[in-house]
Amino acid sequence: MHKHVEWDDPGADSVMRHFQQDPGGYSDPGPGDILSARHQGAVVRVKVEAYVDGTSIGEVAAIISVDNGRRLKSHGKLALGDTVRLPDECRALEPTLGDPEERPEDD
Repeated sequence: MHKHVEWDDPGADSVMRHFQQDPGGYSDPGPGDILSARHQGAVVRVKVEAYVDGTSIGEVAAIISVDNGRRLKSHGKLALGDTVRLPDECRALEPTLGDPEERPEDD
């Protein structure tokens, strides 16, 4: 069963917008690919298990706080290991999170 997620609008960090300007670099995601999106301000990485009609289905592989780069086990009602649906239009490029040596240890 998939957990319903209201993904944040990727805005200027939209993967689809990026590839509109460079369509030669885009290909549909496949099993094992890692995609990124935003949920309630955090970066969420999804490991693709299947791709159907413009939507990736997969497991939440990481949740990362944008403020400090800390990896989280959950964020709101979303947790590591949840199976989610990620539409192409919600995919987002990841922000630069700063120097990894200055980040606090993960929980």
